[in-house]
Amino acid sequence: MSSAGGLQEALSALLTVAARAGVAEETARTEALSLAAALAESAPGASADWAKAVPDGTTQDFFDAAVRGRRWRGAPTAVLTELIANSSVEKAAYAEALAEVASAACTLGEPTMRVVGNASVAAAAQLQAAGARPLQVAPTPTAATPQPVEEKAVEVPQKTVEELLGELDGLTGLARVKQEVHRQVAVLRVEKLRAEAGLKSPTITRHLVFVGNPGTGKTTVARLVSGIYKALGLLSKGQLIEVDRSELVAGYLGQTATKTAEVVASAAGGVLFIDEAYSLTAGDTGADQYGREAVDTLVKEMEDRRDDLVVIVAGYPEPMEAFIAANPGLASRFRTTIEFENYSDDELTDILAGLTEAADYELVPESLEKFREILAVTPRDSSFGNGRFARNVLEAAIGRHAWRLRDVTAPTTDQLRQILAADLTEDSLTTEEEPPPAVTEDEQGEQA
Repeated sequence: MSSAGGLQEALSALLTVAARAGVAEETARTEALSLAAALAESAPGASADWAKAVPDGTTQDFFDAAVRGRRWRGAPTAVLTELIANSSVEKAAYAEALAEVASAACTLGEPTMRVVGNASVAAAAQLQAAGARPLQVAPTPTAATPQPVEEKAVEVPQKTVEELLGELDGLTGLARVKQEVHRQVAVLRVEKLRAEAGLKSPTITRHLVFVGNPGTGKTTVARLVSGIYKALGLLSKGQLIEVDRSELVAGYLGQTATKTAEVVASAAGGVLFIDEAYSLTAGDTGADQYGREAVDTLVKEMEDRRDDLVVIVAGYPEPMEAFIAANPGLASRFRTTIEFENYSDDELTDILAGLTEAADYELVPESLEKFREILAVTPRDSSFGNGRFARNVLEAAIGRHAWRLRDVTAPTTDQLRQILAADLTEDSLTTEEEPPPAVTEDEQGEQA
């Protein structure tokens, strides 16, 4: 089967599950294709193979889709998040179908170690979020074969506030963040109880500002906050919709208002998470009419949907201050700022170990020491990716692990799981064995 055929087969299987779950076909298709593009974008020739699976698809469509799908390389997709929030019986099946799309992405173009690593981590993220079975992503180009799914008739009970706060407390580091979220929960809980008792309460805004460098856990905490607000009865659904400027702003004045309103509508009942929100008010000339139109629409929608919508805006500290100050409507609604500090070496090592375990791999002790050595010589400027850095290291290591085993006919379970110290560095390969990716993540300008 051709590379495009493998992706088409995986896509067809996913659309079957989407139909059972009541998900619009075009929504599921667009999401799956974006995930595949994001995983395969560093593979030479991947854009051409991807375009063959898309009616009238072009190379530009591929790279546009990759930008949209990058956030799902380490987190559940938007559709899967909503299925989980609604306790859909199809959530595990949809997660497994997404994992098969990730596997099919490894067949696009000339597969690189980075693609294999990306796909393994992305598949694990979907499956773990839905509580589905682990799935090993093929290290070599193979046809994606959908696996039979055992449907469960019993829905998973909704998590309680205590359980979700326990998950928050279980995250590595983030002491100040945890303290502030606990404080917010206490305030909102008492406000709700006072209202139920017929007592007067000051209006307390639930919208939040997250500030910090990339990869410091902002999206992860936002996802937990959405669940906590749902468990408190402050939101009806509790899904997280993550967007950036490109998903709010259209090409013409007037269209932006409609586009922004549609995005907000999709987040109704849950949390709208806007990454790098200051890009909406930071035009080169200071007169970005499109961004201002998006902000004005956002403020209106926040007011109209104030009883069943929470907005979290995120980015670097100083630009976020300027963003909030740029519009009186924003300043009156975003009164709570939570600061996310950089991780320490010990915390990053714990994060790497947790990501590895979630992907069903194992870091031998020498690998952990090697990672500490890498951290010791890595600059910690504003471009340092924190948790994203740890994930990138793991993705590359998984790719080198697969390459190391390429000639092992029948590897043992330990060999399939263990990441060795040599897998964490480029020194384990020669340029003749595996050329470097054509485009690095840093060059793609990805932000957490």
